[in-house]
Amino acid sequence: MGTIIAWIIIGGLAGWIASKIMKRDAEMGIVANILAGVIGAFVVGWLVSFFTNSEGGAMPEAFSIPGILAAIVGACLLIWIVSAIRGRGRTRV
Repeated sequence: MGTIIAWIIIGGLAGWIASKIMKRDAEMGIVANILAGVIGAFVVGWLVSFFTNSEGGAMPEAFSIPGILAAIVGACLLIWIVSAIRGRGRTRV
């Protein structure tokens, strides 16, 4: 339970930082920031653990530099992907 709460806290922080980096802060709310950070951290953390350990490894700790960086990078990637998908459906005049 503590790990989930830690990833929600780090995810919120990472999502907010990622939204600032990607210049999408005005479009996103706190829930979207948390979701982008947590999902991004999970995906990037899983990829990092998969490639660094032949046995599958484990995700980085939430309150660590690798954990925070994974969350920020993952959230940036997630925001970019969502923006690209949403941007295709819009017609600009």
